[in-house]
Amino acid sequence: MKEFSRTQRVGEQIQRELSSIIHKEVSTKTFGMITVSAVDISPDLKQAKIYVTILAGDEKTTVKYLNNEMRGKLRYGLSQRLTTRTTPQLYFIHDGSVEYATRLSALIESVKPETEE
Repeated sequence: MKEFSRTQRVGEQIQRELSSIIHKEVSTKTFGMITVSAVDISPDLKQAKIYVTILAGDEKTTVKYLNNEMRGKLRYGLSQRLTTRTTPQLYFIHDGSVEYATRLSALIESVKPETEE
């Protein structure tokens, strides 16, 4: 059985809680659908990089909005749900892996030879 470190457990809890908070607090009409894809938390639990994917919205505008206008509100909401002594500083980063995978799949499909029927 694999043991999980405290930072992994806290990171997973932050991912779940922030997903819920963002869903309630951020307009999908304005910024698209935002998904928290990963959380990378520092060993001292003071800083957290939040990786987000954005569907049907502008990535740069949304990440800027999360980092500037919503960071304090989201951190406060997170502090109400976490059982840790302190709440980490949040830094939102666009996760481009979904777009990259989609582009890669399209490239593979474009060079795949036609099969005969």
